[in-house]
Amino acid sequence: MTEKILVVDDDVNICELLRMYLEKEGFSVKTVNDGAEAIEAFKEFEADLMILDIMLPKLDGWQVCREIRKFSENPIIMITAKGETFDKVLGLELGADDYIVKPFDAKEVIARIKAVLRRSAGHLERAKKEVHYDKLSINLTNYELKVNGKVVDTPPKEMELIFHLASNPNRVYTRNVLLDEVWGFDFYGDSRTVDVHIKRLREKLEGVSDQWELKTVWGVGYKFELKGQEE
Repeated sequence: MTEKILVVDDDVNICELLRMYLEKEGFSVKTVNDGAEAIEAFKEFEADLMILDIMLPKLDGWQVCREIRKFSENPIIMITAKGETFDKVLGLELGADDYIVKPFDAKEVIARIKAVLRRSAGHLERAKKEVHYDKLSINLTNYELKVNGKVVDTPPKEMELIFHLASNPNRVYTRNVLLDEVWGFDFYGDSRTVDVHIKRLREKLEGVSDQWELKTVWGVGYKFELKGQEE
């Protein structure tokens, strides 16, 4: 099955360069040049992955990423000029899967796309799982979190984070490891995004059960602790 790549950049030359390289690699490619068109094209083209420039007319890349994440978890690779740490953190929080900084080498873009698609396929395999604890059910097949039997509205990355922690109870994860394993690419430096997601999860899960706890391990990271089974 041919994988579909949507390229979104207001620079027509970049779009055509990427189209040429991607089609040579066997991908089906569609290009658009503004943010508003990108959202509709993503739906209609049923893109498996989107390459998304940040600086776009009508809607910028941040807004496009935010809108796409309301209805799809398909990978998004963002393109930015000379990336700043703030940009990377914001992209992570909005649900980006990887980053490429201009000027880029087309061969590197191909390699990144293939790596992200492999990880995405792996995530889908892992998503055919559920974990259950006292008063808590986490189902990644349909991205559903239940607390006390009631569905709690939870964004996809929060779901993936709590599933990852709860699937490996009592294991301590550093922030950088969580960024790599949950967000899916090596991003080191500012791990604020993990703290933000943990804080939001705690608001949903605090005090639900005395049998487990989403716990901070000071100076190290986080773990999903089963009471009476601490390692």
